[in-house]
Amino acid sequence: MRALVALAYLIIFAPVLMVAVTSFFAQEIISFPPPALTLHWYANAWDKPEFLRGLVTSFQIALIAAAIGVPIGTAAALAIVRGEFKGRGALSTFLLAPLAVPGVVAGSGLYMLYVLAEDFFDRDIKATVQGLVAAHILLAIPWTVRLVVASLQGLDRAAEEAAANLGASPFTVFRRITLPMMRSGIVAATMFSFIQSFENLDLSLLLVGPGRTTLPVAMLNYLQFRIDPTLSAVATVQILLVGVLMATTDRFVKLSRVV
Repeated sequence: MRALVALAYLIIFAPVLMVAVTSFFAQEIISFPPPALTLHWYANAWDKPEFLRGLVTSFQIALIAAAIGVPIGTAAALAIVRGEFKGRGALSTFLLAPLAVPGVVAGSGLYMLYVLAEDFFDRDIKATVQGLVAAHILLAIPWTVRLVVASLQGLDRAAEEAAANLGASPFTVFRRITLPMMRSGIVAATMFSFIQSFENLDLSLLLVGPGRTTLPVAMLNYLQFRIDPTLSAVATVQILLVGVLMATTDRFVKLSRVV
């Protein structure tokens, strides 16, 4: 059993390890064994302004998408779990449905929606930062609903009921009792929403505008003209950023309780 588990982990992490290893190969055309190791490709990636601009743009859009999408998704999750109204199941299915839609299909649908909206409102929507942010917010909401609902379903309501019996107002109960108990789910939702937005290619590829290219799109554009370990270096840095974010988050909030 231990050997099978080790083999499964090896299969999962082998692509990531290969990307990191090849980023140090000295030759432009990758071959084994490498004649030498170098950090040239990291310096080459740093010298490419499109990668730095893409990194900054991806970071900004991911922050905005998480800052807007997580509160909306948290409120929806709270209504689904604690609300008493008809159609809660249908609402939950509707909000989680985007997770089952392929990214290319969602991006194509949003692009066509933006075209129709432009004709109706007579203003630019597609290929704008606002349109791209709105699309990434739609990525954040389903992940937030999924994770916060999971955290709420495991909470004991005894403390909330006791606070209400002692005279606390509904807002005070939410602020002092419910919200701290939801912290793990909200933090996990924020992290996953940020990562999904930061690494998204399908939606961004169809909705980015000139001069505001995200990092995944910049990497794809580079791949059209060059094939060298520069992309491995950029991908390694991206993997490290996401890994540090996950490790830092898990340090304060155990993600295994929610995910």
